[in-house]
Amino acid sequence: MASSQANLEKMHLRQSYRNLWHTDIMGTMRADFPYCCLALWCGPCVSYMLRKRALYNDMSRYVCCAGYMPCSGRCGESRCPEFCLATEVFLCFGNSVASTRFLLQDEFNIQTTQCDNCIIGFMVCLQQVACIFSIVAAIVGSEELSEASQILNCMSDLVYWTVCACMQTQHKIEMDKRDGKFGPQPMAVPPVQQMSRIDQPTPPPAGYAPQPAYGQPYGSYPPPDQGYPPAGYPQGGAYPPPAQGYPQGGAYPPPGYPPQGSYPPPQGSYPPQGYPAK
Repeated sequence: MASSQANLEKMHLRQSYRNLWHTDIMGTMRADFPYCCLALWCGPCVSYMLRKRALYNDMSRYVCCAGYMPCSGRCGESRCPEFCLATEVFLCFGNSVASTRFLLQDEFNIQTTQCDNCIIGFMVCLQQVACIFSIVAAIVGSEELSEASQILNCMSDLVYWTVCACMQTQHKIEMDKRDGKFGPQPMAVPPVQQMSRIDQPTPPPAGYAPQPAYGQPYGSYPPPDQGYPPAGYPQGGAYPPPAQGYPQGGAYPPPGYPPQGSYPPPQGSYPPQGYPAK
């Protein structure tokens, strides 16, 4: 009674797990198709290998059905664990697959997705419906019901073995992940991203200094904020502009040149003040 209560508490606790399987049931054929075929054609052998691997090849830890069934620990597992495991996978194949699944879920806190739950639930319901049809056909003796029950039994067996093969492939992939067979996955710092506008001629730089456009020399001449020609240049080709004070008509030097205080100083004012006279 105490063990049943403990198993019930484990089932409720399993619903709060947050980790996910590395591959869901629908993706197992794509992830490892050869192993899925092996699990389909030789399910008990694969179940034996997976349970032993789930125990880290330490058969001293083996308990029948991983301790999730009432018979667990009462079948002499400690004396001959290999024989007991072989008996389990051949006589109780479904329980052996489910026990390995529960063992991995409790070890890695893995929850089952809603899609996987629907697939497993459909498998169980189809088996129950096929069993009910077989019982009704045997009681009534109708040939139509007997044929329908046989068709349902074939469908349920096909779904059962397919789902079990996919589940065992899922367990194998999860243990490959546990044992590091996928290799390390290096994580890199993503580059700095900047928002680009449609009105920008070139995208913004990301980690580098802005580069000049093609055909434009370094230094950006003329400056982008100053139009070309620059302000102050005459219009119509006159150069230099009159506003600069240059003489018109070729007069040189301009009037008033040199300005006051310019160099050289006027005649007789040399040496400048402050120097001793000879």
